[in-house]
Amino acid sequence: MPEQAGGSVFHRDVPWIYLVTDRRACGGRSFFHTVEAALRGGVNIVQYREKAAGTGQMVEEAQAIHDLCRRYGALFVVNDRIDVAMAVNAPAVHLGQEDMPLAMARRILGADVCIGISASSVEEAIAAEQAGADYVGASAVFTTPTKAEAPGIGLEGLAAICRAISIPVVGIGGLHAGNAAAVVAAGGRGVAVVSAIMSAGDPEQAARGIAAEVARTGSTEASQ
Repeated sequence: MPEQAGGSVFHRDVPWIYLVTDRRACGGRSFFHTVEAALRGGVNIVQYREKAAGTGQMVEEAQAIHDLCRRYGALFVVNDRIDVAMAVNAPAVHLGQEDMPLAMARRILGADVCIGISASSVEEAIAAEQAGADYVGASAVFTTPTKAEAPGIGLEGLAAICRAISIPVVGIGGLHAGNAAAVVAAGGRGVAVVSAIMSAGDPEQAARGIAAEVARTGSTEASQ
């Protein structure tokens, strides 16, 4: 059953179709319309990631996306910025290895806020679980232009992380409808994408295609 977390739904028991935003990937389209199209297509987690905007703009945008997520029953996640997350009462935050330590973030945010941690190795994933992370974003599964500096861990690396910890693992990096099924087959709770949806000609259909692949794989495994 979905679990309430700060007013949004934390989908613990359904496949995660997880969108990480990147306004640069939208081309000339509306950033918000792209995010809403993704939600209509089946995205159930949206991570607001913004590296260039000022804090005031980030708070305004985060609030708008948080409202969209509520409307579609999706979990809203703020990337990195604890202050922005607190300003909009976000139910979840995602931290990288170079961000604020998880224990410190937990003291600030409290026990009710979901905290995810990026991990690129089994050791980082185990450390995240032991420190109290709610989920791990395993990256990069495949090398991607979005984070060209991050070497791909491959499906074997993803599977090793999934076997090593008991909290949910979502794969990210170079993923799309064509390889989403392999991520779930490797043990991932779901698939996190950026350009596969944000840059797609039809973001709603792109999201729908990924969701269908993830659901199909989950159904196949459940029947075995």
